Amino acid sequence: MQLKQSFLFLLLGATLAACSSSSSKNTDNNRSLAQTAEAFLNTLTPEQRNRTVFPFDSAERFNWHFVPKERHGLAIREMDSVQQQAAFALLRFTLSEQGYRKAKGIMELDAVLKELENRGPEDDYRDPEKYYFSLFGEPSEEQAWGWRIEGHHLSINYTSVDDRLVSVTPEFMGANPAIVPSGPEKGKQVLRDETELGFRLLHSLSPEQLETALISDEAPADIITGNKREVLLEHPEGIFFSDLNPDQKELFRQLLAVYIGNFREEFSEEMMKKLEDAGMDSLRFAWAGSLQQGPGNPHYYRIHGPVLLIEYDNTQNNANHVHTVVRDLTNDFGEDALKKHYQQGHSHGHGHSGH
Repeated sequence: MQLKQSFLFLLLGATLAACSSSSSKNTDNNRSLAQTAEAFLNTLTPEQRNRTVFPFDSAERFNWHFVPKERHGLAIREMDSVQQQAAFALLRFTLSEQGYRKAKGIMELDAVLKELENRGPEDDYRDPEKYYFSLFGEPSEEQAWGWRIEGHHLSINYTSVDDRLVSVTPEFMGANPAIVPSGPEKGKQVLRDETELGFRLLHSLSPEQLETALISDEAPADIITGNKREVLLEHPEGIFFSDLNPDQKELFRQLLAVYIGNFREEFSEEMMKKLEDAGMDSLRFAWAGSLQQGPGNPHYYRIHGPVLLIEYDNTQNNANHVHTVVRDLTNDFGEDALKKHYQQGHSHGHGHSGH
């Protein structure tokens, strides 16, 4: 079960680069976000660039999903090593250390799946290089623009305004298998913290608290909100943060940090401040399905409040297949930040491409 050698080498190199740059807040030679994206675009041929860049107001920006399907953009496997290095520098710029490790691990699981499903060498349905980079608008330190990385079980949708990350959602991370059952990677669990902290919080609840938190004995078949452009959960359920004791509140915060901490430090801090400003007490924790951990026990949880929705579902493949999603209910695709940006007299940004 070997990843393509060049890809493995690339990931190793990018990880080492990430470690060496972590002291400088994830910057690469002090480049800005726009400069990092432009450096990637500058490695592409005109034809590749044409497939990578869409107008900022293109409907494609909202065309996200997390299943194996045909996608637009430029796949890692279509890039040479220099282009791959530049692409991963952009991904690394926008993620934290833990977020980058997860994204990398999710891609690598496609090689594990290929082996577990006994797919032949020519079968590319599972391919750790079948992840696509797309840009929306031209990278700019003044205009709004965005970019996306997407493939099986990974979709992160970024928006930048005034050269600041203002949105990283919808953000989807999944893992199949959740726990690798056999082979050289046996026991690997890419989204371990999401699972274990969820159960720790669940098991800390008193019987009375559990009565409020448990919304169903059966877990839904998948995350409830799917890949909808806009999210609406009409009937909020679960136990309020305000109804937890201090130790439980700390577990709740740790679980939140697992998700929000995937992103560039400055952005994660802004997101946490936004939650604090909206009122942590308005957040709820809800659980459905089995109260026992491990394959064969389908389970689901969510964290939900006025500005945030996190969903975690592990039901498929005998409950060894995790889906997680983070949605900013006020600012998915940067829509709230863009509204403010345009109200201040900025023009809508448009990318130049053949799309």
